[in-house]
Amino acid sequence: MDDDILLVDDDPNTIRVLATILADIGSLSFAISGEDALRMAHESPPDLILLDAEMPGMSGFLVCEALKADRDLAHVPVIFVTSHCEPAFEVSGFDLGAADFIGKPLNAALVLARVKAQLRIKRLADELRLTAVTDGLTGVGNRRRFDRALEQEWSSARREGDALGLLMIDVDHFKAFNDLYGHPAGDACLRSIAQAMLRACLRPADLVARYGGEEFAVLLPKTTQIGAEHVARAILDAVGALAIAHEGSATAAHVTVSVGIASCHADSTPRLPVMVDCASGGCIAKDLVRAADEALYAAKSAGRNRASAQDVDGAGTSTWPAGVDVARRGPRGTDSSERLGSQGAGLLSATRSADPVCASTGAGHDQ
Repeated sequence: MDDDILLVDDDPNTIRVLATILADIGSLSFAISGEDALRMAHESPPDLILLDAEMPGMSGFLVCEALKADRDLAHVPVIFVTSHCEPAFEVSGFDLGAADFIGKPLNAALVLARVKAQLRIKRLADELRLTAVTDGLTGVGNRRRFDRALEQEWSSARREGDALGLLMIDVDHFKAFNDLYGHPAGDACLRSIAQAMLRACLRPADLVARYGGEEFAVLLPKTTQIGAEHVARAILDAVGALAIAHEGSATAAHVTVSVGIASCHADSTPRLPVMVDCASGGCIAKDLVRAADEALYAAKSAGRNRASAQDVDGAGTSTWPAGVDVARRGPRGTDSSERLGSQGAGLLSATRSADPVCASTGAGHDQ
């Protein structure tokens, strides 16, 4: 895959020269102002930025300072392109977080060498960052990544007025599986289940993470309760399709999972076990986890190998076992043809697709 390089200079001639030199190195884009550079970087973070130090309006130094202050862009290396060669000037740039300097007039060999060096360093740093937030056994996100993503997505949902869904998933009778088949088989089982959950999630923004032991979490940005239920249905089906034998299970002859579902929307009453108004900022991210945990407990208490969703009024839970079509289940376990009239179950799926919160995200969770 090509590296993405952003060229920033108010002089079109300099951009043309840099583009010629770097034509075979990566995918190039350009901006002629600091403001444009920041906008483009936010829309699609590049792998490297070559930045003119002196531009009218917002200088390169101010752009670099803004980049390094942004959590999502601070890791992007910045090479200043400048005609200044004074040590004090370069020291000021390094203090702001610059990775390197390229002097004008441009030397093609030197530009190539410095750019290739920074791209190599960036790839290594990316690998280290990924390792730090990846579960070593299953390859999905680890608890650290989940906690960080939950806080970010919660803040985004509150700010944008979006929905946020969460699934908590536990492998049924997993201790019995380890005792019967051994820990290597247990590790292989967890890896297979993690991959099945990844296949069940349709959007890149969805996060599958190992929460601890045999418990997983699936974070679903911009997803309402109906959408979260469809993901839970897909996960139950995907794990069942693995058909991993489990003679020690009291639930089924194969490995199964139980799923707890919770969701919250900033513009409505959240589906939480305690009545809290999210629109007024009364609840926090941990409340969503607590709600999903309680729904998971309900699913396990109801017999496992099923999903449970918290009622909108917090009075109880709606639970359905594996093999039940979610599209036919109303919000309190009623048949959707009764709830929706002659349109039946198909209208429920269509309503999910037409939801403006979900339609803006591309692929929906009811597919």
